[in-house]
Amino acid sequence: MVYLPSLSGEATLSDIFSAYPATSEPLLRYCEALLRGESPLTMAQRELIAAYVSGLNRCGHCTGVHSGAAEALGVTEGLVADLLRDIETAAVEAPMKAILRYARKLTLAPSEIGKADADAVYAAGWDEKALHDAVSVCALFNCFNRFVTGLGLEVTPETAKMRGKMLSKIGYAGLIEKLGLGQKASAA
Repeated sequence: MVYLPSLSGEATLSDIFSAYPATSEPLLRYCEALLRGESPLTMAQRELIAAYVSGLNRCGHCTGVHSGAAEALGVTEGLVADLLRDIETAAVEAPMKAILRYARKLTLAPSEIGKADADAVYAAGWDEKALHDAVSVCALFNCFNRFVTGLGLEVTPETAKMRGKMLSKIGYAGLIEKLGLGQKASAA
């Protein structure tokens, strides 16, 4: 149930984006640049980080949607759940485990992140851009998780998977276009 009285209790994140275009449109443009732009991390890996961070935060909405997007982009179904149980035994390559360990610590114990954590990411073969992008996705989804949870958004697992597939196809720029946010934001 959405906590905004101007929207129905069944409102979706898209409804909230449409109701607040001046802030939603730039946020989605950032998502497009970060999650679909050039990066040493694939789109699937960035969506996996988003889903994993969301799972750590127990944000069912974002975990479901971004797991669905990651799976539609080629990540093995159920991998996020496996990672949440234990990164070390999950079927993910060692370099990606280094990124996910960093994201976990940054999410659950941000004041404990240090140079040794960054060095572990570099030692796994990643470069500075990869660390920047992983940290940015982690930070963005810590924010999104609080946004979604704070506004009372919920989604069924089936709907989340469907929205994730759609997101994997149209990206965040496609969502801006689909919602007509560019026009609404300039009119606001």
